[in-house]
Amino acid sequence: MPNGLITNDSLRSHSDGFAVSLTIPWYRSLWLSSVVSLNLVVDGEEIAAEDMALELDGTRYALDQLAAQSDVLWYLQRHPVLVVRRGAAFALGEQHEVAISGELRLPYMQIAPGRDGGPGLYVPNHVRQSLTLTVTDRDAPVPVVVHEAFVPPVPEDDPFELGLTLYSASAEFRAGWYDLDGLLDRVAELEIGPGIEIVASQVLPTYPEVSDEFVASWRAAFDRHGFDASSFGANLDMGRRRERDMTPDEEFEFSETLFRGAKKLGFPLVRIQSAKPELLKRLLPIAERLELNLAYEIHAPMGPNSPEILKVREVYDALDSPLLGFVADFSSTMHSMSPTLLRAVSRAGLDEEAVERLQTIWATDAPMRERQEEFIGYLRGRDFDPGRLGSFAHLAFNMHGHVAPTEWSDIMPQIKHVHAKFYDIDENGQEPAIDYPGLVRVFVEGGYRGYWSSEWEGHAFAELGEVDPLVLVRRQHDLIRASMRALR
Repeated sequence: MPNGLITNDSLRSHSDGFAVSLTIPWYRSLWLSSVVSLNLVVDGEEIAAEDMALELDGTRYALDQLAAQSDVLWYLQRHPVLVVRRGAAFALGEQHEVAISGELRLPYMQIAPGRDGGPGLYVPNHVRQSLTLTVTDRDAPVPVVVHEAFVPPVPEDDPFELGLTLYSASAEFRAGWYDLDGLLDRVAELEIGPGIEIVASQVLPTYPEVSDEFVASWRAAFDRHGFDASSFGANLDMGRRRERDMTPDEEFEFSETLFRGAKKLGFPLVRIQSAKPELLKRLLPIAERLELNLAYEIHAPMGPNSPEILKVREVYDALDSPLLGFVADFSSTMHSMSPTLLRAVSRAGLDEEAVERLQTIWATDAPMRERQEEFIGYLRGRDFDPGRLGSFAHLAFNMHGHVAPTEWSDIMPQIKHVHAKFYDIDENGQEPAIDYPGLVRVFVEGGYRGYWSSEWEGHAFAELGEVDPLVLVRRQHDLIRASMRALR
């Protein structure tokens, strides 16, 4: 998914001068308070901040007001406009050189909590783009999806069921190629259900609330296609407010709202982001009443026996609840870096030597942050600005882990859901960076019987339209089925 704020149809005519239609440069909805900075240069002229305003859903905000908008959601499929005041308005059909840069603060990716009531440190997303744009007054047409034909999967008594997270189509959903109904229809057409998982902050227009209107359309689609709700992905936006982190009461209230939404939609499981003992202790009675399992995601760069996860396991032992468990995310257990990521950093300007150094540093046993800092130091030593990579300089390390797949066996009874993460399916039908036959063996022999939810995360690195992610999911399902049946 291009890490961009603008696309080829972003430059718009406007009575005040001109406007720039913005796309959220992330896979999920964010709060306007997440926008740390926006800078615009048009035809070589830097636009003063006081001459710009962000307009979302009919309300206009000065740029210095954005930090306070912690209750205003920039929904993934919304396109606010950056209105620019000029003496003469741009005319339709004119071409202009537009350069935009910005920084977003990802409110659920906390690096370090705040001290003395101050704000914590959060993962940043830096965006820089330069495009030649033509002034228009409409969105570009949505491309026609080419429908590939697949032989229906042969039903057999497989050890676990398959499904997908709609997160797999993040880029296409963000771009408006699908609405939710259309996306579910496409999933049904490719027969890649029945399990459907969502990231709440991605698909809920009223996040974190679940509206009655959303419930009605959701249930209609499930009745139409015979889907099952598998996992409700809940983030905890600790950094929603710019001036401070959430208080414990706010964390509880935010989580409870999401839990109740999951229940309304029929989910049996919530993927949780925090395993703070006091928070879990308060949330367990809610989960019991709502009959929800709570599963903490083990994601790269961590594995089942990482120090951070061992602490979560200790919390689980102390709370001793059958509702508590884990989501196993296969980003933790990769044997190499994904070709999709390597292509992306090459497009961003890394030469062959730098790409090789990236892979060498990644493969070491140093802690993730040390590897990341070593690579950034290497780039700076070559006079290469890490900002050119956007978030990739961070994501290359915290999205690709190299723990041994057999470690999942150590917590198998507590694994309640699987994110069958993948990035590519090659010409031989294999995932080139993740050993799927080996993982299938570990989980079948370990007695796992839940859902494997396919999660194509290549959208973090691939260009929009480069591949059809749902076709890739179907091919991955074929790989998983073949791997299961080869064990008989």
